Amino acid sequence: MTDSILNAVTVVLYESQDSINIGGVVRAMKNMGVRDLRLIRPCPYDPNRVEQVAHDTRDIVERIQHFETIDEALADCVYVVGFSGRRQAARWQRHTPRSAAVDLLEFAQQGRVAIMFGREDHGLPNEALDRSNAICTIPTTEHFSLNVAQACLLALYELHLLAGDATKRLPPPRNAAGSPSKDDVERTFADMHAALTAIRYFGTRNEELMMRTFRSLVFRANPDQRELLLIRTASIEVLRTIERESRLAVQRALAEAGQANGEDTEAAAVPTAQADGEPVA
Repeated sequence: MTDSILNAVTVVLYESQDSINIGGVVRAMKNMGVRDLRLIRPCPYDPNRVEQVAHDTRDIVERIQHFETIDEALADCVYVVGFSGRRQAARWQRHTPRSAAVDLLEFAQQGRVAIMFGREDHGLPNEALDRSNAICTIPTTEHFSLNVAQACLLALYELHLLAGDATKRLPPPRNAAGSPSKDDVERTFADMHAALTAIRYFGTRNEELMMRTFRSLVFRANPDQRELLLIRTASIEVLRTIERESRLAVQRALAEAGQANGEDTEAAAVPTAQADGEPVA
C-alpha cells in the first residue's frame, strides 16, 4: 500500500496511560492500513508487549515516534481532528467520524493530517483542542466513555472505507450461483401460480394483485439461480403432492367400494341348511 492516501494519516496519542491501549491502537492501524503513530509523553511500555496485543505489527511498532510537546508532534500536519467526548457547545467545527474522514482525506492530498486522542481519564486538554482544526465526537448513548482504541478504530474504519482501501475480499458463498434468466423467473412464477391455484389460495383474493405482490417480494430478495430453483421446485412439489394424494384417494375409494361389494357377495354365497340340518353340497 505504498501509494495509499492513508500513508498521509497520522494517529497521535496524548499521554497514554495504559500500554494495552497503545497496543489496541496499533492493531486498529494495522487492520485499517494506517502506519504512522506518534506518542506524546506516553506511559512506559514494552514494544514486545505491544506486539503481543497486536500480532504481526512490528512494522508499525518500529515506526512509533515520541514527542514531548503537542506542537512538536503536529508540526508537519496541515489538518488535525481532535477526538473528544465533550458535548457542550464550542467554537470548533464539529464532526462525526464519517464527516471527519471526508475533510481529512481532502486535506491529505495537500500534506500530512492527524487524528488525535487524549488520556484515558480526562481526554484531550484544552491546549490540544486549541491546536485542532475540528473536533470529532462519536455519537453514543449517555454512557459516552469509549476506550481510546475503540474510538481510534471507528475513526480509521471510516477513513479506510472512504479511501477505497478495503483490500480484504470475502470469498463468495460455497454454493454461489449466478443470476437467473428472465425465462427462469417466469417459469417459477407460472409454477407458483399453478400451485396456489391448486390449493385454492386465491379464493376471494384478487389473483392478479396477489401475484404482483409475490413478484415484488421475490425481486426484492434478488435470489440467485439456486435460490429461485428452490421456490420453483417447492411449487412443483405442491402440484405433485396434490396429484399423488388425489390418486391415492381414488384408489382407496375403489378399494373400499370393492371390499363392500365383496362382503355382499360373500354373504350371498353362504350355504343354506336343508331341513334335516345337512348343508347343501
